[in-house]
Amino acid sequence: MTAYAELHVLSNFTFLRGASHPEELVETAAVFSYSALAITDECSVSGIVRAHVAAKNAGLKKLIIGSEFRLSTGLKLVALAQSRAGYARLCRLITDGRRAAEKGSYRLTPDDFTDGLPDCLLLWIPDSQLILKPEDHWICDAFRERLWIAVELLADGLERQRLNRLQSSSRTMGLPLVASGDVHMHRRSRRMLQDTITAIRKKVTLDRAGFAL
Repeated sequence: MTAYAELHVLSNFTFLRGASHPEELVETAAVFSYSALAITDECSVSGIVRAHVAAKNAGLKKLIIGSEFRLSTGLKLVALAQSRAGYARLCRLITDGRRAAEKGSYRLTPDDFTDGLPDCLLLWIPDSQLILKPEDHWICDAFRERLWIAVELLADGLERQRLNRLQSSSRTMGLPLVASGDVHMHRRSRRMLQDTITAIRKKVTLDRAGFAL
């Protein structure tokens, strides 16, 4: 079996997005013999302690500490700490983002990344247009040799077209591709909970949520 590491995972510490506890995500990754699992809650590392304890108990090969960010430009990134220094820098970025906004929110701009976020690896998470906007091209220089394009397929029948476009972007931008899952739950039985919290976040009823689910 080919080794697989999941690099983009949200737990229920990402309010109204993640539907599973960090422990459940870690234990499931261990059952399926993942080579690594990254817990990447949005602008938070709150679930890491519980994930760390679960990883030791479940025998997970490697737990990666990371976080997901959406910048003021709309750019979506996942940062993965490579070392203690990277973890410290990641925590400082989270603190800066939280201080710049009202409680319960955060705000980050490209200026918050001027030091290049040392000792961290970065994933660019493309939006539905699969295009890196001109104002976001700075990431290609800032994170050169540490930046990947995340390939997250949505099981919507358009996977081949999406993959072809991302492969084209990879060649054009000189950035490698990496598979990731944008995981929000540890098993399908959480789907109803996932759909419910998504509908709450979108402020619609379940029967009107449509493709938002």
